[in-house]
Amino acid sequence: MSHTKEQDSIPTSKMQRASKFVGTGAKMGKNYLKYYAKRLVEGDTGRDELDEANAEDIYNSLSQLKGSALKVAQMISMDENLLPKAYAQKFQMAQYNAPPLSYPLVVNTFRKQLGKTPDQVFDTFSQRAVNAASIGQVHKAELNGKTLAVKVQYPGVADSVSSDLRLARPIALSLMNIKAKDLEKYLEEVEARLLEETDYELELKRSIEITEKCNGLKNVKFPKYYPEFSTPRIITMDWIEGKHLMEWVNTNPDQETRNKIGQALWDFYDFQIHTLRAVHADPHPGNFIITDDNLLGIIDFGCVKEIPEDFYKEYFRLMEPGITARKEYFLNLLAELEFFLPGDSEKEKTYFTGIFTRMVDLLGKPFDSASFDFSDKKYFEQVYGLADEIANDKQFRKSNAARGSRHAIYVNRTYFGLYNILHQIGAVVNSRIDFSELDLKK
Repeated sequence: MSHTKEQDSIPTSKMQRASKFVGTGAKMGKNYLKYYAKRLVEGDTGRDELDEANAEDIYNSLSQLKGSALKVAQMISMDENLLPKAYAQKFQMAQYNAPPLSYPLVVNTFRKQLGKTPDQVFDTFSQRAVNAASIGQVHKAELNGKTLAVKVQYPGVADSVSSDLRLARPIALSLMNIKAKDLEKYLEEVEARLLEETDYELELKRSIEITEKCNGLKNVKFPKYYPEFSTPRIITMDWIEGKHLMEWVNTNPDQETRNKIGQALWDFYDFQIHTLRAVHADPHPGNFIITDDNLLGIIDFGCVKEIPEDFYKEYFRLMEPGITARKEYFLNLLAELEFFLPGDSEKEKTYFTGIFTRMVDLLGKPFDSASFDFSDKKYFEQVYGLADEIANDKQFRKSNAARGSRHAIYVNRTYFGLYNILHQIGAVVNSRIDFSELDLKK
């Protein structure tokens, strides 16, 4: 990773972390005052400068806090249409280029978790993190001739998940234009996943189980995990040599190799969703390594969404080709998946039916294609164009109600991240789903 300045401390108490949030709000307030003062003098010159200043201040504060606050920023950065461009670009740094913690703090964690320093456990151990993200950072180590990746969790992040989300709630309400009461069910889902992400014992268990079940997949590579050098705050695994996915894309690989990696990625997710009913729900480029022999290395199982059977059946019945033409059946599925709200008028139901019809038709296209070109800019312009249209639609914004099952958050996030990565790769893949083979009966 680039030589980002290391942190020598991290706020861990509720008071310290709350103060950081309040301080960030104050800085944003000053930015708005500057923005409106400039408008009085120069007229409306756009919000780019304001967005850049706010994005910088928010990211700097979140990167010092680490944990769930930074993780949520990373999550929403995957959708460049959910936030202004300045925010999305800045928050993407949380994927694997956040400011790392200094070595003495890592040593403290080792002493508490293993009763030894890193140098007493391993033959060699990089004092500076090679990657740093939202929940933890990775160090490179060697032991008995093996090169290892050692993920070390930041101090205090597990204990601060719930309080951080409460503190971040006003910011989320402001940015996402959702009623407070509607946000709760989604925050509960996000909180549950974030608490799991800080449980490295659970992550170790899931990593071993999922990689064993996925071993038959072509062109993928998983690390071996070492429980004897892992604890609730440390995970040790094989080091996979290669390039981070976007670094690899920037080498301009040939189309055949792009398709090979893209198909491996699609098959990995397809198998998890339809066979395991549990999915690696954090598909951002920082979690994938491309090896020198062009295999897809998968290195992080911190965020796994277990998909309830009823939701799985409803969700994929909604994605069947031609489903929107079966009006009554389609409307019933929308109701089951909580896209309609109890207080909706007939006018509102008609309006939202039109929106969801377009969304399902557009986002379901890859499921009916034996050769879908994810490099197709026109397709993604349609996707982003529809998102922009909806976000700026007065009637949609006026409703400011959250719609959809809580379980859809991470499944949608998975597909959105997968589509985006395949687009960045420029892959053509067989993404067709044989719905006749799926058990979608009630």
